Amino acid sequence: MKVLKFGGTSVGSAQRMKEVAKLITDGEQKIVVLSAMSGTTNTLVEISDYLYKKNPEGANEIINRLEAKYKQNVNELYSTDEYKQKTQEFIKAQFDYIRSYTKDIFTLFEEKVILAQGELISTNMVTNYLQEQGVNAILLPALEFMRTDKNSEPDPVYIKEKLAAQLEIHPDAEIYITQGFICRNAYGEIDNLQRGGSDYTASLIGAAVNASEIQIWTDIDGMHDNDPRIVDKTSPVRHLHFEEAAELAYFGAKILHPTCVQPAKYANIPVRLLNTMEPTAPGTLISNDTEKGKIKAVAAKDNITAIKIKSSRMLLAHGFLRKVFEIFESYQTSIDMICTSEVGVSVSIDNTKHLNEILDDLKKYGTVTVDQDMCIICVVGDLEWENVGFEAKALDAMRDIPVRMISFGGSNYNISFLIREEDKKKALQSLSDHLFNNK
Repeated sequence: MKVLKFGGTSVGSAQRMKEVAKLITDGEQKIVVLSAMSGTTNTLVEISDYLYKKNPEGANEIINRLEAKYKQNVNELYSTDEYKQKTQEFIKAQFDYIRSYTKDIFTLFEEKVILAQGELISTNMVTNYLQEQGVNAILLPALEFMRTDKNSEPDPVYIKEKLAAQLEIHPDAEIYITQGFICRNAYGEIDNLQRGGSDYTASLIGAAVNASEIQIWTDIDGMHDNDPRIVDKTSPVRHLHFEEAAELAYFGAKILHPTCVQPAKYANIPVRLLNTMEPTAPGTLISNDTEKGKIKAVAAKDNITAIKIKSSRMLLAHGFLRKVFEIFESYQTSIDMICTSEVGVSVSIDNTKHLNEILDDLKKYGTVTVDQDMCIICVVGDLEWENVGFEAKALDAMRDIPVRMISFGGSNYNISFLIREEDKKKALQSLSDHLFNNK
C-alpha cells in the first residue's frame, strides 16, 4: 500500500480537489493524507488572535468570510444536490462550533481545536466528492489513531495499533482519506504535530502500515541540482539519500524537513516528491540508497555571519571550545559551520538577534572579528573521504573566489564553503559547470 500526501495548495479550490481525485483513483488501494485548503490555517490563526484579544466581533467577521469561501467551493465541487446539502450541513456545523468559542474563555487548548477544523473540513469535502463519483472512499479520522506522548513526540506503537484497527473496519475500501497535521496528545486533547505537519503525518502512517512508498505531492517543480533562477542549465535531481535531503533542507531547498521523514528513513520506506502540476514527471525519490560517487546538487544560504575568535591562550587549553559553545547556547543561537586551528576558531551563524551580546561575551576569551553579508555554498552528494577527486573538483571550481571557511568531513554528504554574498552567483555557476556540465 502507498501513502500519498497533498498539501494545502493541492486542495486549494474545488477544481484542485477534482484534479487530486483523478490522480488518486487508479484502482490501487492507498491512504491519502490531506492538509487544510490553502490559506485556511492562517485564517484560523487570525480568528484565534481576535479571540485571545477578547474581540468576538472581529473573530466572527473572519469566520463568516471563511465560511462563505467554503460554501462557494462546495457549490462548484458537487454535481448532485444530495452531496451539496450533506457537505454544506457538515461545514455549517463546524463553523457553528468555531463560533461557540467566541462566547467563552480562550486558551491554547481552544486554539488547537480551532486549528484542527481546516483539515477536518477538507478531508470531508474530498471524501464526499469521491463517494459522489462512485469511488469506495472511507474517511479515517486522524484523531482516532494519531497521538503524541507526554514529551509531545509521536507514539508509534499506539499509532500502528489504532490505525490497523481503523483499517480493519473497512478492509475493502479503495481509498482511505485522513487528516494531516492534527492529532491528540497524551491526555486525549486535540493537538497537532507542529513541525512538518502533514508531511510528518504521511511519514508516520507510512511507517505504521509498512507502505511500499510515501508520496509527497506539492505544486513546486521538483528538486533541481541548482537554483534555476540563478544558474544556467539546471536539471532535476531524481534520487537523493535521506542524508543528502537533510543537508539540502537546511539550505531552504523545496524539500522535506529532516524530522518529517525520520519515521520513513528508519522503516526504510522510500519517499517520492511529486508535482501536482506535472503528475507524469518521475519526481525525486528519497531513500536509504546511495548513488556511489555522484554529486547531486549545489545549494546556497544567504544572510550568514562569520565570527572568528583568536587567542594565543587557546594553545593546548582544554575547555576553550566548550566555553565558546556555551556562549552561543546561552543565547539560543545555533552554529552552522565551524573551523578550528591551534590559536583560534571560526564559526558561522544565521541568527544575529543576539550578535552584540555574543560578541561581548566572546571578547573575554580572545580577539573577535566579524564578517557579515556572507553566504554558505553547499555541495551535496556521495562525498565519503575515500572517493578521491570530488573535493579537488569543487576546490578547482572555487579557485577564483575568495573563500572564508571550508567545512569537509563533518558529513559524508557535503562540502561547504563560506563566501561573500556578492560572489554567490559566480560560485554557483562555476560549481555547476565543473560538477554537472563537464567544463
